[in-house]
Amino acid sequence: MSPTPARITAVDTHDIRFPTSRELDGSDAMNPDPDYSAAYLVLRTDAEDGLEGHGFTFTIGRGNEVQVAAIHALRHHVVGRPVDEVCADPAVVYRDLIGDSQLRWLGPEKGVMHMAIGAVVNAVWDLAAKRADKPLWRLLAESDPEWLVGQIDFRYLTDALTPQEALDILRRGRAGAGERTARLLERGYPAYTTSAGWLGYSDEKLTRLASQAVADGFTQIKLKVGADLDDDIRRCRVARSVVGPDVRMAIDANQRWDVAEAIRWTKALAEFDPYWIEEPTSPDDVLGHAAVREAVAPVKVATGEHVQNRVVFKQLLQAGALDVVQIDAARVGGVNENLAILLLAAKFGVPVCPHAGGVGLCELVQHLSMFDYVAVTGTTEDRVIEYVDHLHDHFLDPVVIREGHYRAPAAPGFSAAMRPESIARYTFPGGTFWAADLDEKKGRAA
Repeated sequence: MSPTPARITAVDTHDIRFPTSRELDGSDAMNPDPDYSAAYLVLRTDAEDGLEGHGFTFTIGRGNEVQVAAIHALRHHVVGRPVDEVCADPAVVYRDLIGDSQLRWLGPEKGVMHMAIGAVVNAVWDLAAKRADKPLWRLLAESDPEWLVGQIDFRYLTDALTPQEALDILRRGRAGAGERTARLLERGYPAYTTSAGWLGYSDEKLTRLASQAVADGFTQIKLKVGADLDDDIRRCRVARSVVGPDVRMAIDANQRWDVAEAIRWTKALAEFDPYWIEEPTSPDDVLGHAAVREAVAPVKVATGEHVQNRVVFKQLLQAGALDVVQIDAARVGGVNENLAILLLAAKFGVPVCPHAGGVGLCELVQHLSMFDYVAVTGTTEDRVIEYVDHLHDHFLDPVVIREGHYRAPAAPGFSAAMRPESIARYTFPGGTFWAADLDEKKGRAA
């Protein structure tokens, strides 16, 4: 009798929140008081190897419980599946999750439900990479191109990217992949930092952190803008005086402006030589981004962290609406959909500079950029991954930055696993931090 195949036995969910609003970490013109949070899940199995799949999506506090509930609503698609099956072909899970017609009605393929799908799909990839004993970037880069193309849903894309075109890109990417892997392991992948640029920081803190960024080897920083023009002019002047003329300085409005306002404001800051303006208007406004791009050149336009799916990315690229694609590892439908977006960007010749920061987003998206370098585009020219220096200590395999570069992860998986003690401390509302915080508030009120 053949042994019973190992199966996924549970999807554990956690509402994890960090009190980042108290120090204004993460503050910007649209989100002045974020509490960086993760709707987190663990796929448990009855396999003898004891391996688990970890995944999450990022929120900024209130509503994280809604995101956790959305993840929980998907568990019936996952529990009971054979582990070998899902790890050999994660697209099976991806297709079933986006194809649930009743849950799909809540999107389709956007919003809370789609982010939940991304979290589950990413957890499957984490498990698959662990079982393959490889970091995810390497699992992807060393996979057969035909298999990778089979992981992508080309529905709605074929007017811009066909399966054959994707296959051709990936086949070309195999040439020199071994040498690029060696360079990546030696040097890492270029990073830029937003740590100095949060809107709530004082000029003194901005000066100190911008100086530190240059000393640490970063060749690009980013400042949040969009709340007050005079304040932005002053802060950009301070930052430019600190970093000098040779360090790139991007600016980020976090969707704050109408199209005309975005054009006017960006031009007002042009004297400081901003490298790109990020999220100048609504992430859904394809034509608005195109208008801004035409008007503010040579300042580049970047967007993507709130772009809901591969279809909107396709339209942004078709419309010539952006100079920089900013994928997010936890906004769209996980690794599978991000593969489609990376290949779309490669087809249109637009560089990918991912959104990171948040909770664990640096840990995740480094894998996607490193795969893109090794197996898709073969270059890091004009490509950088965002880096924010907080909350990494809560992860078992945190990012490592040296001389302004992400070091390539070596541990098997997607770098998604959080420390058990962090989960216990910051689970909301009953974790030890939040329970003590509530007791303190009750004590002050008494």
